Parts: sequence; C-alpha cells; structure tokens
Amino acid sequence: MPERLRGEGCAAVLPVRTDRLILRPPTLEDVADVVTLAGDPAVALATGDIPHPLTEAPIRAWIETVHRTHADGTGVVLVVTEADGGAVAGTVALVWRRHWPEAEMGYWIGQPFWGRGYATEAVRAVVDLGFETFDLTTVFSSTRGDNTASQRVLEKVGLCPDGRVLEVPAQARGQTWMQARRSLGRADWTRRRAERARVVLVVAAALVDSDGRVLLTQRPEGKAMAGLWEFPGGKVQPGETPEAALIRELKEELGVDARAACLAPLTFASHAYADFHLVMPLYILRNWQGTPAAREGQGMAWVRPARLRDYPMPAADRPLIPVIQDLLGG
Repeated sequence: MPERLRGEGCAAVLPVRTDRLILRPPTLEDVADVVTLAGDPAVALATGDIPHPLTEAPIRAWIETVHRTHADGTGVVLVVTEADGGAVAGTVALVWRRHWPEAEMGYWIGQPFWGRGYATEAVRAVVDLGFETFDLTTVFSSTRGDNTASQRVLEKVGLCPDGRVLEVPAQARGQTWMQARRSLGRADWTRRRAERARVVLVVAAALVDSDGRVLLTQRPEGKAMAGLWEFPGGKVQPGETPEAALIRELKEELGVDARAACLAPLTFASHAYADFHLVMPLYILRNWQGTPAAREGQGMAWVRPARLRDYPMPAADRPLIPVIQDLLGG
C-alpha cells in the first residue's frame, strides 16, 4: 500500500493556495458562515448529508469530525475561502479508508459564489493534493443525474463515468440515492497535469506617462478572464523576440509605435494556470509615438502606482505590482 495514505505531511501542505482561493481546515469561527451558506435550500437539498433547516449544532459536530479525520489520516476536509478578503465560499473534501488507495471527493459552493469558477478551482486543487501528497491511485465522486452543473465541474477536472453505480446514503433525507460514479486514475491525472504544464510566453508593458501614471487595459467580454485589468501586451508568436512581439501588440491594441531601444526590462511573472503555465516578461515604457486608444474594445485606465491594487487583475499580473511601485513610488 502507498506509504503516505496515513496523512503524514498533511500539515506541511495545508493550507492549499490557488489563483483566487485558500483551502484550509475549518474552525469554530466558520460556523456562522457555513450555516448561512450550506443552509440555503439550493445548496442543502442538493446534498444528502446537510440537514435542512440547518442549525449551528451539526456544523460544530462536523468540525470536530473533521479534526479527527485529519488526525487519523483518513482524509482532508477543507473550507474554501477567497484569497482576497477571506470570505468563506464553501467546502471541499477528499476522504478514504485507512490503507486504501482510492479516495472519494465531495464539495459544495454557496449560492452567492456561483458562476465564478470556484468549484472547479477548488476541486482541481484537492484532486492534485490527493495524487501529489497522499499517493492515491484513484479519486472518484458522484452526483445526482439532474445536477448538470456539478457534472460539468467533475468533467473539467477529469472525473469521467467509469461504468459503476454508487449507493449514496442521503442520511439527511432518509433515502439512498443511486448515482453514476465518476473517477480519475493516476495515469490520466499525470497526463493531464503534463498538458497543464505547457509553457505559454506572453509579454507585457507598463506604459508610464509624464505624470507617473501606469496604463491598464480591461479584458473585453468574450475573452478569458473578461473584466479583469492587466498590463497591455500579448502572446509571443513563433519566430518573434519578446521585444518584437510587444511592439506589434502595442500597435494592434493601442495604436502606438514603440522602439525596442525604449523598452526597459523590469521583471517577469511565472504562474501556473489551470491549463497552462504562463511566463511573462514585463517591460517599462516611457516614450512612444501616438496616443493610446482602445482599438480592440478593451477598457483603459491611467492609474497611480499606489492604486494599482484597486483594480482586479489576473493572478499572473498581481505579483508585478510591488515591483512597479518600488520603481515609481506608491
């Protein structure tokens, strides 16, 4: 049997951090938030083990059970929180029998946080944790046939129907649900992780005007991460240097002409997204020809360095802010 199934090293890998979330063990301070979110009928009635109406007593008992699970090494049960602000958004769990290399995954996300992709982000993180840290051979889950949203989450992470049907005791409903099992084996997880390790080279520029402000552009509707603000730039095409790519992107996006001699390399970002690994050199540009204009329907804002954090950005762009502030002040 895998040597690490007893949970050695669990404390060393918790909490788990993703682009937008922190997954951590629950505490008694979470009771009120969990009752509010999990007690919502839209959440509670879609599960088999959340009572409705929900009170604080079963949540306090659940937290004690979680602590025992962590102590005896038979799983990880985590609260899903937003990295910015710490708001509780739901829970995600991976549990197994002692010395058994298959683990069952379950989750729920509170209704105020639906539509943000948090479920996929949290589930992918805990599945990665299971294979990387606890030497699992298989992660499986199941969902009701009418819960298409949950089915899509499992499919995105790689859990596909394996031909088995599970008898799921819905204790809070006094029923037993028959649900199709979806699973992901170690070999397929390893292959998918290798695909996610594909490196994409992107280049960006911090345009600085005579007043010391930095230009940010907003990703338009229809693009990935729509609505987020970023430093202008784009992908480096085959055969291009980063400088040539940036000059081309600035012309296409903003209608400005820049010279390679005016591009001063400042720092770079290296960030693992769900489907690829991004490497992004950042240049400072103070001199260019033309007036920046939104030529691709993107929003634009000239921002004081001290206010850059006020603008929601992709995860790869955020670590660039302190470097720019150190250079420009703020």
